[in-house]
Order: sequence, then structure tokens, then C-alpha cells
Amino acid sequence: MTESHESAGPGRGDAHFAVFTDREDAAAAARSVTRPGARVLPHPSGRPWLVGRWHDEEIVAARVGTAAVAAVGCCPLDTAELERRAGRLRDLADLDVLARTLPGSCHLVAVLDGRIRVQGTASGLRLVFHAAIGGVQVAATRADILAAALGTGPDEEQLAVRLLWPVPHPLCETSVWRGVTAVPPQDALIISADGRTARRSRWWTPPEPDRPLAENAPLVREALTEAVDARTRHGGVVSCDLSGGLDSTSICFLADRSPSRVVASTWPGRDPADTDLYWAEQAATFLPDVEHVVWDADASPLVYTDLLGIDDLLDEPTIGVMDRSRVLHHLPGLARQGSRLHLTGIGGDNVAWCSEAYYHRLVRTRPLFALKQLRGFRALWQWPLGGTVRALADTRPYGKWLADSGHRLRDPLPTSVSSGLGWGVPPRLFDWVTPEAERMAEQALGAAAQCAVPLHPDRGLHTDLEQIRSCTRIVRQWDRMAAGAGLPMASPFFDDRVIEACLAVRPGERVSPWRYKPLLTAAMQGVVPQICLQRTNKAQASMDASNGLREHRGDLMALWENSHLERLGLVDGAVLRRLAQRPSAPGLRDAILYSTIACEVWLRGLSQVTAGQAGTAR
Repeated sequence: MTESHESAGPGRGDAHFAVFTDREDAAAAARSVTRPGARVLPHPSGRPWLVGRWHDEEIVAARVGTAAVAAVGCCPLDTAELERRAGRLRDLADLDVLARTLPGSCHLVAVLDGRIRVQGTASGLRLVFHAAIGGVQVAATRADILAAALGTGPDEEQLAVRLLWPVPHPLCETSVWRGVTAVPPQDALIISADGRTARRSRWWTPPEPDRPLAENAPLVREALTEAVDARTRHGGVVSCDLSGGLDSTSICFLADRSPSRVVASTWPGRDPADTDLYWAEQAATFLPDVEHVVWDADASPLVYTDLLGIDDLLDEPTIGVMDRSRVLHHLPGLARQGSRLHLTGIGGDNVAWCSEAYYHRLVRTRPLFALKQLRGFRALWQWPLGGTVRALADTRPYGKWLADSGHRLRDPLPTSVSSGLGWGVPPRLFDWVTPEAERMAEQALGAAAQCAVPLHPDRGLHTDLEQIRSCTRIVRQWDRMAAGAGLPMASPFFDDRVIEACLAVRPGERVSPWRYKPLLTAAMQGVVPQICLQRTNKAQASMDASNGLREHRGDLMALWENSHLERLGLVDGAVLRRLAQRPSAPGLRDAILYSTIACEVWLRGLSQVTAGQAGTAR
């Protein structure tokens, strides 16, 4: 397949595009999203199929007869293999098989007899949105692409929802733009040949967590190895986080087995009690071919650094802005050392560990085992007996739990045991959120609760999936920021095949008060040295967060001096300004400001872009 474009496209790591049917009115819609430097992958007619930006190494495409398939992102298939797959395509549903077996992480797009199918990843790291532009359904991998074509702005009710801490399923998966609809990660979007209708088709279901750990640990090792190989098989230089934690250490040892040369990056914490550097140096002694770079802890940015300078074009608010400077700080230096890609251990906590909420079911199906484990969790997390009993006795279905949460948005923060053994952390609003924003958030929660279905009937698996998706929505934006900084990032733990292999393990073996990450420890036997598998904790970086809150109080004050949220009537700016003057106030250690800061920084960035565009137009 050939494509047309005005330039060679952007650097790696920032692939994004819109998808169009093969019709003249769709071609007219495509013109509304085409920007200077855009690349175009055409239909045989010459009309645009994919329009966007991607690097040559980020796309594989093939066409056979009336069928075509494109994979954009990290896809280990070559064109010849994709042609064979396209040649066997008899129905768009046939793509389910490829989607459920493909290593890596990519968007899959197919066309068959004029109909279009677009999907992201089950992890939520790669998303799909759609909107009607000029009467034609258009899909895109970023919501702001569609909003710009529609000429619409953020939906105020959705912004009120994003002020919740946390934002519960399914509200966390909605678009914040008027007229733009989000597709759930487990669904593919099907657009009719005439472009007039769009429907969803489920392509992914999580595995049942019923496999023994000993049986599935080799499958986890295989899936994680394939995920790392998908990024390193072409050689060159790659960099890896080496925090000393089990997650990043596993990625580093797997990358060392590849054709790539590895640069390991360790950023020690400022807390004297932080043992990351010790464990990283232990690992490095077993990696003689790996260059180990240790950064100056005091030179690394704190949480909340440079909130006023963020100019990334993001399609939704993200609490990732709090750590943006920390995430990006070392990337230019690694790029100067030749790294073409930075691998992280992000996601290991989400997939190799799991929620204690599984014990809500296990106490009913395996009571003796569950009660013994729960005694350990009570000691570990200091859960009171009465609260534990009440949490286990709570049998509300998800919709009822969500509806009840909507009526308690101003209540104190919930206890850790009720959240740990329940459907998750119920959302809260805080003193600075206005009654009008509360009304909108409560209305949205009530509407969602009427038809809300959990991600899985087992509240443990529901919680695991929700936490995975919450994290990937942050990582999705970090990936875009990293690409803009000149060194793309990848998080192999969030590949769908890795997630599936981990989720399939029995929860009683995956999470235990007596063992730290038993699944990953078993999976990495023979890969990671035994001494490195003996670590039983991880650094919390709490000092970096508390120091950042104090040192950047001036930036927080400036953020609220001319607050966009205040102008929209969603927050009381006076309350936030008073809070910025006393950043050590009780409760702030619980990150309750994060969602509000995320929305304010995002709106601030949008206004700067709008002002810049207006200036250019003049």
C-alpha cells in the first residue's frame, strides 16, 4: 500500500490518526482534520483512509482485494504476514483472532467491502473515539482531533465529573469534549460503508482467574519476554528504568537478552530511608554489558514542578501532569547517549499484584483459606475487625454502590478496608468544588448508575481492570509527552498479552499478605538473579511529594489566581488560594488536589493553544 504525505512525519512514539470510509462526503470530512505535515494512507479510489501523523516504523499495512488491514504502534508483524491475514478476512469479526493473539501494543484498523473497523487495546493505553462530522462517522485515536473538526469545546458536566476523586467506572472512560463519543477498550468500532452509522462490537473479555500460579508463571514470563522483544528486536540502543524494584529490574534483564544495547537509568529518591539505589546497584552487578547511569537525586524535579509551563496538547485532563517533569527529566540525557526508546516498569504493580477485593468472593467460596489470609491483611493494612466484617457483608451490586456514592460526595474519605474489599474507592468532592459542580457530578453519577455494569462480576477482577485502565490513561499522556521530549517511552507490562497472562492466575496465589509479588517472582526465576528477587517492598517517594507541595506553593497560588475552573463556576478560587498558602494542611498528603489541578492545567493549556491559533490567524 502506498501513502501520501507532506513530510516524513513526526518522531516515534506520537502516532495518531483519524479513519474515514471510502466516500466523497467522508473525503470532505477528512479535509477538516488534515493539518500541514499530515500523512495519508488512501483507499484504492485515492480517497483518504487514514489521516494523521506516524513514523515509518510505527505502521504496517496490507491490502488484498476488498480487504485491508493496518496496525499502528508497536506491531511485530511484517507486511507479508499482514497480507496473509488480510487475504483470509471474510468478516470484520475475523479480526478478533488477530487482536487477541498479537504481541505488542497497537491500534488495528481494517476495511472490508467498504465497512470500517477500528480498535485500540484492552489495556486502554490505545483508545478510540468517534463523532459525526458533516453527517459522516469518523473514528480517531485522539478525542481532540474530532473536537477540532467539529469546532466544539469541553463539556462542563464532564469537567465537573473529572473533579471527582477518583473518577469511577464508567465515567472515567467518557470523552470530555461535546459531540465526541469514547469507545470502551474492550470494544471495536464498526462504521458502515456509507459512513452514516457506527456500532460497537466486543472483541475482548478478561480471562477467568482460575489458573494455578505455578502453571501460569511460565506463560507470564513468555508474554513479558515477547513484549520486550517487540521493542528491542531491531537492535540499536534502548534505555530502561532500573529503580531497583522488581518491575523495572525484570524489564532490564529481559532487554539485556535482546540484540539491543541497554542503558540502565536509576534515579535515587531523596528520602534517606529509600533503598532503591542499593537494589539497583545489586542488579547492575549482574549486568556487565549494561551501562548504568545514576542520576543526582537532588537534581531531579519534585512533584508539582513546572505546572505553569506545561504546553503539551492533550485530549483530556490527566493527573500525570503532577509528575510530568519527573518523568521527562532524564529522557534528553538518555537520548544523547543514543537511546531510541525508553522502557519502563510501569504497570507491574497493576498486573503482577492484584486487589484484596477478591477475598469478598473467596470468603464465601473458600472460607477457611480466605479468613487466614484476611487476618494477615488486617495486620498488614491495620484494618479494624468491625470494618472488615462490614466490608465483607456489603453485597450491594455495582450500580447500587455507584448510586449511593453519588449521594455521599461530601462525606469524609472512606476507610481503606471498605475500599480495599469493596468495588473500589468511592468518589469524593472537596470544599473548593462549588454546589453547581456537585450537582452536575451527582447527576452524571445517577445517570451512569442506572445502567452501570461492572467490568467483571467479581469485584476483585473489576478493581484490577479499573486500576489498569486508570493507570494507562495517565501513561497514554506521558507517552505523548515523552515523544515530544525526544525519546519515546514504552511500558511492556501493559501489553494485552501480559495482562491476560497475569489476570488468569488464581487471586489467592497472586495477592497474599505473606509474599511480595509472588507471580512476578516466580515468572522471573532464571531471568533475574535470586538476590534481586528477594526485595519485599518498594519506595513510596512521599518526601518528593510533600516537599514538592511546599516548594511549589507559589505556582499553585498562580494557578488559582486566574482560574479557568473558577470562571466556569466549578470551583471556589478563594478556597484554593487559601489552601495554596498552607500546603501542609491535613489531607493534602492524600493527593486530593490532583484531579482539580489536572483539570485546571488542562484548561490553561487549551487556552494557550487557542490564543496562539488566534494570533496566527491574525
